[in-house]
Formats: sequence, structure tokens, C-alpha cells
Amino acid sequence: MGKPRCPLSEVNEGPKSVFDLTRKDRMDMHKSTDLPDDRDTLDAVGATYAKNAPQDRVIRELIARTFEPHLNTAMRGLQLGFAEGVDTRLIAPKVARLDVVEGSRAFYEAGLRSGLANTVFHHALFETFLPALSDGAYDAVFVIYVLEHVQDPPGLLQLARRVLSPSGRLFIVVPNARALSRQLALRMGLLSSLYDLTENDLNHGHRRVYDRSSLARDIETAHLRIVEEGGIMLKILSDFQLNTLIEQGILGSGQIDGLYRLGFDYPDLCGSLYAVCEV
Repeated sequence: MGKPRCPLSEVNEGPKSVFDLTRKDRMDMHKSTDLPDDRDTLDAVGATYAKNAPQDRVIRELIARTFEPHLNTAMRGLQLGFAEGVDTRLIAPKVARLDVVEGSRAFYEAGLRSGLANTVFHHALFETFLPALSDGAYDAVFVIYVLEHVQDPPGLLQLARRVLSPSGRLFIVVPNARALSRQLALRMGLLSSLYDLTENDLNHGHRRVYDRSSLARDIETAHLRIVEEGGIMLKILSDFQLNTLIEQGILGSGQIDGLYRLGFDYPDLCGSLYAVCEV
């Protein structure tokens, strides 16, 4: 298994679906800081995700592969979000117990049906679930594709930090603004800035897109220390194009492994950024 060679320093009443909003309205909504998140909105956003997408399965398998060296079966784990549970199924056997908090009822119910023996599912918003927990309750907290959705990422990270044991670790993954696929879209005139929220971002309820500096800044603001960071899989094309290549067998396991390893050298070109943090 390869490892990076070095460290890198419930909304208010309105439209029933994000699709009922204009693009500008969606951008204004997702950038707003005074709109609370609710479960109805999470259900609407969750419905926008393609089910069983090959590239999503691949990247989540690589996330679990990246975090596995930090895990052991004595750990108490907490994961914020379940979605389709690809990474959850891979992480759960690596820890003693995994609590999963999911705000979307559809995803929560999918978790209940997953049959994971050592996993307990909770239907709640992160911002209400975390404050009710005891200090130091967990040895591993997973925040995978969460920060780009929430209003106050440092605030959420501070809530997660409090429930970490003194030797615990917090695992973060976010989409990368500087991914090669986005840089290609910029040169093609499809984006005016690498930091634009695309139609896909807006549909999925993203409020921001991170680069390494902005991710590190939010982590530092939450008084966490990064012990390892990097990129996960050099991303050459968009999601739907990668889905096609994988489905047609053009992008096989060898190429995927190569793109994963290239990410060690070129984290800024990867589709996702990760950080492993301590208190």
C-alpha cells in the first residue's frame, strides 16, 4: 500500500427542491451563512446524487485505503454522514465500533439496511448530535465530504474536536478546487474560476470548494493539528466521463492504482484532498 512521501504543510420554507431555484438563487442560498440546515433539505440534496456511480465507489475505496494505516480494532469511531456507505463498509471492520450520524432519512434508512454488525446509525443533524456527546468519546472521527456542505466548517470541526480522545485522530476529505479536471474545464472556458461552484456543486448543496490552503486554514481555526495530508487520486476528467471510462473497462484497476499513486506527487491535481488531524 502506497503512502504519501512527504506531508503537505434543517433551510427555511421555500422551493421543494434545489432544482426549483435558479442558478443564481442556488449560489446565493449555498453561500448564505444565516440559513439553517434541515433534514428536508438534506433529503432533497441527497436525491441529486447518482446511485452506484463507479467513480464515487473508486474514490471512496481509495479513501478507506488511505486512512487504514491509522486505524485499529480497539478504536471507537464516529462517521459524519453515510450516503451510500461505500467507505463506511470498509472502515467499520477496522474499528471496534462505528457510530454513523446521518441527517438524510433516505441515507439513514439505507444504513439501517446495510447489516453492518458493529455499526450504530443515528438520524440527526451533526450540529445537534455532537454537542450531546461526552468529551473524548471517540478515537477516530471521519468527516468525509461534509465540510463543503455546512455553513460553518471550523465550527463543526471544533464540535468534532471536543469528542476526540487525547490520542484520537480526525479524518477529513473534501473535493479539490485545483483538480486537473477543473483546470481543464477552466482552459476550455467552462469555468471562469477554479473556485466557481459548478452546476453539479450547486445541485449537491455545496457551499464552497477547497484548496489545500483554505482547508488548512479551517483546520487551524478549529485548533487542530495536521499530522498527514495529501491528495486522493489524480483526477483527469469529470465525474460522468470517469464513470464511462470505468464502466467500459478503459480505466481499469491498474490505471486507477497509478492515478492514486500519482496523487502522492501531485496532490494539487487530485480530485479530493485529505487531512489526518490531532488535538
